[in-house]
Amino acid sequence: RDITIAALLGAEEFGFSTAPLITLGCIMMRKCHLNTCPVGIATQDKELRKKFKGKPEHVVNYLFMVAEDMREHMASLGFRTVNEMIGRVDVLEADSAIDHWKANGIDLTALLTPAVKPHDNVEVYRTQAQDHGLEKALDNEIIKRAQATINNAEKVSMQLPVVNTNRVVGTMLSHELAKAHQGKPLADNTLHIKLEGSAGQSLAAWLYEGVTIELEGDANDYAGKGLSGGRLIMYPSTKANFVAQENIIVGNTVLYGATSGEAYFRGIAAERFCVRNSGARTVVEGVGDHACEYMTGGRVVVLGETGRNFAAGMSGGVAYIWDRNKTFEALCNMGMVELEPLEAEDDINEVKILIENHLKYTDSAVAKVALENWSETVRQFVKVMPTDYKRVLLETKKQEEQEVA
Repeated sequence: RDITIAALLGAEEFGFSTAPLITLGCIMMRKCHLNTCPVGIATQDKELRKKFKGKPEHVVNYLFMVAEDMREHMASLGFRTVNEMIGRVDVLEADSAIDHWKANGIDLTALLTPAVKPHDNVEVYRTQAQDHGLEKALDNEIIKRAQATINNAEKVSMQLPVVNTNRVVGTMLSHELAKAHQGKPLADNTLHIKLEGSAGQSLAAWLYEGVTIELEGDANDYAGKGLSGGRLIMYPSTKANFVAQENIIVGNTVLYGATSGEAYFRGIAAERFCVRNSGARTVVEGVGDHACEYMTGGRVVVLGETGRNFAAGMSGGVAYIWDRNKTFEALCNMGMVELEPLEAEDDINEVKILIENHLKYTDSAVAKVALENWSETVRQFVKVMPTDYKRVLLETKKQEEQEVA
């Protein structure tokens, strides 16, 4: 019924979220962000994932029944196809029987009045296929030059200009590599792509393992989205006349949902850096608001200031903040994390290696200063540790020690 009404109001596509999850076993515990899903759906815990009993057939059956029910509503209204229904607000009526104070004074006339067609050829549903302009994608040229890598896993390097209309650069390439190598990773830096300019949205999205994209310039939102083992390097043009660590070099929602790989940004990232990161390792020289939100894995090193609401809903992974000005604690969302000094030898080594890589790949002035005064730098770092993740690590370590004993 809801889908029928949506179509009559003009919808051509319909989103399903909670109901299909329930067909797969979701019991609405509302703990998706805690990594403790008791039915193994919204978790990366290997033991909990064993509890998952869902099957594709369950979703298929549910959607089949939805379609069957919708068919009955269509028949009662006299429609044979969904396209006939799109935008037919004239067959909808407001239910005058609803007696509730929230309905008082609501006038649906504007919503239920058919739009006036400017001429007879105007339709209310899609009649022409959308042209995404994929033939103009920069990836076509990259794929052409990378045939030796795609076919034979041979090392290839290339250099190309990039502009902000070049979006999702590297994604079509990663698709070709995944098909050719059946998802098996390439050796580190097998394919090296050097770009110069201002990249459009979603640079290096889902970048394949063994591929490096090095950008001399800047990039828009969603760089490194879903990063899948590749390496992304970004630094300002050598012709730039600004201080890198004081300026934004990449847009919002960088490394969203990244699963693996590494990324180095000489400069500041805007808001929502590393939201839902589940495995990527990265170094950046400052971030905006809401960084590391809902993060479940990976490592994040911030060599500079952060915005507010850092680590909201962060249930896994670790972040390290170079808090030289002692401002970070007030900006961190403490709902699910603890703040610790950088003391453990493993943590110190991990952070140092990441900063050394940052210096090697980007020639960062900030990384150079941090390493030159390392004994002092270490004391200024703050470790952001999710409480539940820490508990699980301690329990795992205790169990391993008992098994050894």
